[in-house]
Amino acid sequence: YDVVEARYVSGYIVWLRFRDGTAGEIDLGPELWGEVFEPLRDVNYFRQFHIDPHFDTLAWPNGADFAPEFLHDNIRVTA
Repeated sequence: YDVVEARYVSGYIVWLRFRDGTAGEIDLGPELWGEVFEPLRDVNYFRQFHIDPHFDTLAWPNGADFAPEFLHDNIRVTA
């Protein structure tokens, strides 16, 4: 489940498109607990996500990331 496109929507919601064509939104707010995810509670920092080129998933400058399988299984499909 490679993430190929990611766009910020609002709050902690991100729109994602996967290599298999699945696309939709995910609210990551409820998942931002624990030491590595704490900085992401700052929306300005949260918005600094990128697609990690080695793991093909959503990642942040501090090394936080989510397994692509988790993202794929939990998006609200919009396309």
